[in-house]
Amino acid sequence: MTWSFLLTALVICLAPGTGSLYTVAAGLTRGTRAGLLAAFACTLGTLPHLLAAITGLAALLHASGVAFQVVKYAGVAYLLWMAVATWRDTGALAFDEASPTSARTVIVSGITLNLLNPKLTIFFVAFLPQFVPAGESGTLARMLGLSSVFVAMTFVTFAGYAVAAAALRDRVLTRPRVVGAMRKVFAGTFAALGARLAVESR
Repeated sequence: MTWSFLLTALVICLAPGTGSLYTVAAGLTRGTRAGLLAAFACTLGTLPHLLAAITGLAALLHASGVAFQVVKYAGVAYLLWMAVATWRDTGALAFDEASPTSARTVIVSGITLNLLNPKLTIFFVAFLPQFVPAGESGTLARMLGLSSVFVAMTFVTFAGYAVAAAALRDRVLTRPRVVGAMRKVFAGTFAALGARLAVESR
């Protein structure tokens, strides 16, 4: 384990993205529990991409234009659906107390958001090998170790976002105009992320 890997991984985890946005939104709209569930779900959503990068499935995704486009546009469609649902104050990010049903929705939405982002797989293919010396034994074990550390850092970072957002929840909910404005900001951001994903290439 190197300090360069830890520092790079931390910067990546802290950088704004779909997962962090969703976690913050869940914390603000539904409280600490929902925010932590969102953090856990978004972290789970990165696992298939990490496994694909380690096992070589990412090479297939990168080589097959059709496979990449299918996953990409599924992700775009889901982000746009999230934007519409958030704008209408429905779905996983409605400003309401969490219930067993809504908790399940938060988890499913969080996993799906990261699962349908093909750029994550390509990113891990470019990211992990930089910290694994070529030609040495134990390469797979080292990549698994680095991946585990990255996943743990992702969850801790997202959980921090969730707790911080939930701490501001009471102040937000007492101001209807702020609630409406934030809902529109989140919806617009999801739409913007969907548009950015739509124009990205391999």
